Amino acid sequence: MTGVLRPDATALFADPAEASAIYAKGFFGTTASGGGLELDRYEAVYLAEMGRAELAGPGGRRIGWSTIFRRAVRVDAGFAVRYLVYRDLRQRGYVVRASPPPVAFSVLPRGGTLHKTPSRYWVEALSERVPFDLARLFDLAERSQSAKKLLLLALVDEESDLTYYRVRRASPSGALAPSPIPAPTEGWLSEDRVTVHDPAAVEALGRALAYGSRVGDRLELSLIEASYLVDTGQLVLRDAKSGRAVTADRLERRGRRLDPRFGERSAAYRDLRGRHLVVKTGFKYGAHFRAYPRNPEHSHARYLIQAVPSSHRSSWPDIAGGVRVAQGVRKEFVIAGVADEAKVRFLSLERVRP
Repeated sequence: MTGVLRPDATALFADPAEASAIYAKGFFGTTASGGGLELDRYEAVYLAEMGRAELAGPGGRRIGWSTIFRRAVRVDAGFAVRYLVYRDLRQRGYVVRASPPPVAFSVLPRGGTLHKTPSRYWVEALSERVPFDLARLFDLAERSQSAKKLLLLALVDEESDLTYYRVRRASPSGALAPSPIPAPTEGWLSEDRVTVHDPAAVEALGRALAYGSRVGDRLELSLIEASYLVDTGQLVLRDAKSGRAVTADRLERRGRRLDPRFGERSAAYRDLRGRHLVVKTGFKYGAHFRAYPRNPEHSHARYLIQAVPSSHRSSWPDIAGGVRVAQGVRKEFVIAGVADEAKVRFLSLERVRP
């Protein structure tokens, strides 16, 4: 079956019988006037590569696949990366259609019928060299959710291997029963941590509410935990050297001096604690926090959380490493995007096989 290749690397099959045969085997193309079939450049390149169609110029001279591919690359910036994703999904048995922005493709569920079965996935194709853009991913996740589609990111590495990530807005939640202590307890600030010595407070904060780490008879709190407890009226601070009172503002200034991400981490911590989660450091996993739905004595951590500004941009290999570690220890990788007004939104990334 031979079609005519256009200058923009799209193609036309004018013969209705040929058009029908191509369309029937995978729902390729769009019906043209007179019963013909128009192929977009992904379809034209794919069918030519698979040997399922021949394409010729206006004069009838057959055009080889490599020339067709180069023409598509020439007229469409980023085509080479997107075509790898299109090709992979077609090889996996999906019906794939080029999509208008904001994503590259819409994909039907396996066994779906074009124009009868709604598309299930929105797929965005990206090179690993494109920066990870949190603000754009939040926008894509919200738009895909509104359209009732599953959002997949197809990342193409420098060796043309593909990795797929499911991206969605997350809403972490826990079931830790609130059990406030009857009165504020005293904590002692020393460098980058706070120590609580009162036995009743150590028991209430350390065991019932799972704050800090018990070391001997005392409780060691991080600056983020101490800041939260001061703000919620459960802790009064004194300087371990001078014995003077330490205000919440002074504690926050120290935290920001020691940790450039203290503001984002603190906002994420407060939000997660408000969702009845137990929040612990994620240092051992290369993350800011690990979060438990209940007391760690009775449950495993469910989330690994990275707190960053809502406009965060970074390299994809950094993100890929975080997702890989989280799934390797059976946890969900969640990014907490913190806006200037300390508003927190959560985005979940999960490596999947389509």
